Amino acid sequence: MKITRIAAYQVDLPLHEGSYKWSGGKSVEVFDSTVVRVETDEGVVGHGEVCPLGPFYLPAYAKGARTGIAELAPHILGEDPTQLERLNRLMDAALLGHPYVKSAIDMACWDILGKVAGLPICTLLGGRYGEDFVLYRAISQESPDEMAAKVAGYRSEGYRRFQLKVGSDPESDIERIRAVRSVLEPGDVLVADANTGWLKHEAARVVRGVRDVDVYIEQPCATYEECLSIRRRTDHPFVLDENIDGIPILLRGQADQAMDVVNIKISKFGGLTRARQARDLCVSLGIAMTIEDSWGGDIITAAIAHLAHSTPPEFVFTATDFNSYVTVSIAEGAPQRQHGRMAASQAAGLGVSPLMDVLGEPVVDIV
Repeated sequence: MKITRIAAYQVDLPLHEGSYKWSGGKSVEVFDSTVVRVETDEGVVGHGEVCPLGPFYLPAYAKGARTGIAELAPHILGEDPTQLERLNRLMDAALLGHPYVKSAIDMACWDILGKVAGLPICTLLGGRYGEDFVLYRAISQESPDEMAAKVAGYRSEGYRRFQLKVGSDPESDIERIRAVRSVLEPGDVLVADANTGWLKHEAARVVRGVRDVDVYIEQPCATYEECLSIRRRTDHPFVLDENIDGIPILLRGQADQAMDVVNIKISKFGGLTRARQARDLCVSLGIAMTIEDSWGGDIITAAIAHLAHSTPPEFVFTATDFNSYVTVSIAEGAPQRQHGRMAASQAAGLGVSPLMDVLGEPVVDIV
């Protein structure tokens, strides 16, 4: 089997809530997503998706994804999409860095491999655990009362885990954490995610100010070293996200006991192949994970579901259902949340069929 065509499509994904706000005054109203289609000489087709959270969150942006795909695609035409480790090495040799560019291509090739094998991707990633897995809901940064009201509303829909967007001034963030915790019940999980938004002295004030609150602290500062210093000042469970982008930092974090949970974002690792390696290492090291991506629609949600559903449940801290946040559906067959939980498709591959009338004409087309 050989790759004969790689096409990329641009699609806008508006939010149900109108906007999504996090630390530093950052916000997005419409997510710019890229869908990749990989065709083969045997007629088997696979799809992937990449959707950076704007150009100011990680070293990734939507137009860069499409430009990078156009640059990379000619180097892998004629290659076998089912030889995933070899294909990833070829992509790494052809384009240094830029893992998010490679993510949707890798995802599409996993879709092809699943279809060829006649198996859902979660089976190929290690096997399906249980009937479903737990989700969290991200709560956009607003006033303490507004955030508490949204958490109460989403709790009534079945969510029991909440990621609170903080990372502004310490006084307001302490109020946000306390207000939200007050509407939760025993067994509910609250994560205060600063998205690198605090300086060390601000983070130190917040963890001291919520010392008596049952809350996880996520990525308080920009650098690993700064986060480690805050980790050593608090007994709150600690999550690292933005700094976790490969195997070396996972090993360093384990050696330093820098975290209790890490976020595995598929595109930050370069696709399902590398994300699976990180997942398996975390299982071996005893580190729980949030399985997710930077953002996305139905196709990314499907990929998250397969990676999460193939992870031993005790290591799934939580996962994300991005397609429930947006107003546009781009594929049939994508998993849907049910009472704060979700399951991967039983169909071969990702189990989704892109809606080509929604995607329109390709903006990149390499044959």
